[in-house]
Amino acid sequence: MILTAKIRLQPTPYQYTTLLETLENANAVCNYASEQAWEHRIFRQYPLHHLVYRDARERFSLGAQVVVRAIGKVADAYKLDRRAKRTFAPRGAFPYDNKNLSFKTDERTVSIWTLEGRQYMPYLCGERQNELLEGKRGEADLCCINGEFYLFVACEVGTPEPEDVDDFLGVDLGIVNIASDSDGEVFSGEQVEETRRKFAHRRRNLQRNGTRASKRKLRNIRHKQSRYQTDVNHRISKAIVQKAKRTGRGIALEILKGITRRVRVSRKQRARLHNWSFGQLASFVQYKAKLAGMPVMFVDPKYTSQTCSVCGHIDKRNRPDQSTFSCVSCGFSASADTNAAVNIAVRAVVNQPNGLFAQGSVA
Repeated sequence: MILTAKIRLQPTPYQYTTLLETLENANAVCNYASEQAWEHRIFRQYPLHHLVYRDARERFSLGAQVVVRAIGKVADAYKLDRRAKRTFAPRGAFPYDNKNLSFKTDERTVSIWTLEGRQYMPYLCGERQNELLEGKRGEADLCCINGEFYLFVACEVGTPEPEDVDDFLGVDLGIVNIASDSDGEVFSGEQVEETRRKFAHRRRNLQRNGTRASKRKLRNIRHKQSRYQTDVNHRISKAIVQKAKRTGRGIALEILKGITRRVRVSRKQRARLHNWSFGQLASFVQYKAKLAGMPVMFVDPKYTSQTCSVCGHIDKRNRPDQSTFSCVSCGFSASADTNAAVNIAVRAVVNQPNGLFAQGSVA
């Protein structure tokens, strides 16, 4: 399994300038290679390498390995889309590998190739990130974010075989409550909604100004909100996986494809629906469960919100309002989200031999 370690470099002023020049030159090679690829309609890496490598080495003061990586970056970009010429920002992320990047994790220092040769500098990261760096490393991206240099390093980690389970912890994703499990535990979205409204209010005020400074602040708000949502999804997914591990159960989630079309909400709640990344939350549950050795199954959510988890009766009238479930057949009453989560768990148990396990698509 591949995880990404994020580390912040601490260059001297001289090294900072050198890194900046290196990044800008590397992306200049990418733009040159992209122009040639577009002009000659050559997009695959091997023929593109033969087309531009020699000229790129002569035009730019970069090492052979950096030029090779630049050509690879261009070829990868055209794999995604060949309908338009690809361009690369001067300070866009650039890939490094073990030939031009190395670490001393005990000293927390990195050796990185630059225009001025190898530069040695300290880095900052958490203990977990440093542990990842001690294992098998793959490609790393050098990025300049808000004036700081970071390395995003792909690290390979071992994962245990999924445990054999007889029961599942069902999880229902929603609007008022971000997630509810089949044990009745609820991860409320009230604080999230309050934070979203604050961000929306600040955005409206800044959009009225239209100045360059306000546009910069708008970008900062967008990034801040994204980081907040990611943090919340991390905390919720961690709690779900820990409970499943502790109780010896697998995790059952609903198939998320079409969730924004499937979920019916009022006009006031539309912003909440479209501003939350359910796919990210599900992917976090998947990878954390994989690390913990717990199976994850995705089930069809059809009628889970209308089905009584006690008697199995399906009826629209079982939902008198959004938050309440009250069976018109047997009289069972419960939180609508918890009832749906129980139904999701039951479907996972029933369908387990032919279920959609975690290696399937989330979207």
